[in-house]
Amino acid sequence: MPPHLGHPFRGPHYYLGPPPATPPIFPVTSASAQAAAPPAGVTAHPSTPRSGRRAGIVVATVAMSIVAGGLAGAVTGTRDPAAVDLPQAAAPPAAAQGSISAAAASVLPGVVSVRAGRATGSGFAIDQQGHVVTNAHVVEGASDVSLVLSNGRRVDADVIGSDADNDLAVLQVSTADAEGLRALTLGRSAQLRVGDPVLAVGSPLGLEGTVTAGIVSAVDRQARFGDNGNRQSAIQTDAAINPGNSGGPLVNAAGQVVGVNTAIATLGAGRSGNIGIGFAIPVDRMTTIVEDLVD
Repeated sequence: MPPHLGHPFRGPHYYLGPPPATPPIFPVTSASAQAAAPPAGVTAHPSTPRSGRRAGIVVATVAMSIVAGGLAGAVTGTRDPAAVDLPQAAAPPAAAQGSISAAAASVLPGVVSVRAGRATGSGFAIDQQGHVVTNAHVVEGASDVSLVLSNGRRVDADVIGSDADNDLAVLQVSTADAEGLRALTLGRSAQLRVGDPVLAVGSPLGLEGTVTAGIVSAVDRQARFGDNGNRQSAIQTDAAINPGNSGGPLVNAAGQVVGVNTAIATLGAGRSGNIGIGFAIPVDRMTTIVEDLVD
């Protein structure tokens, strides 16, 4: 049976800017007559102009601009003194980080495939009460949402909160359905460094439980996410992210969530496949938004 491909990617895209304009080129002119060689025993100074010879200058200016958008939007309102706090672990020392396969094995039981009407995406559990984080654009406008767990079970889910400006949503499954769904450990995106190894886990093109590896390409890349189109910082990675990865976790080598995979750069003209540039919402911002949504 061919894999379920799901709905075409509906998340925000990051488009590369137009190619730089061709710079003007000014002609170079020179005299047609050649100066005679200096007499024997006479050396011409290299900096002395020679009669009958004119030098032209070519001036070319190349301008390149990188167009990046940004993501923005903030959840407003006051916090309840008894608000939910999502614990975040400190970044492990380099020597304590395990192998890629060990990190993937620890994360997969907490990652789900999200089915919302015709749209598909990914998500991950954040606690033992059945709360699952995904992208708002994955469940936008859907009245029927279900999750496919890592063991293949399909369970119903309710959308209990959504922040379209930051492209985050929280789903809820029943306690009985949450059995076997492992909550993932949340790390700290502020401690990420360029070059750190990361994994993107999710269901690209409907292929559940897919793991791709890469590095952190940038930690403060400006890109456009959410409905308001304002600029916010994002984690850039070269780990392969494709349609269906939206809402899945970006994790470090210790298996800690450091971001929420949200968008990919494209070449335009409907070509939305991976080109090695993906973006994730930093987990430090995610925890603040999700805590308010759960409250």
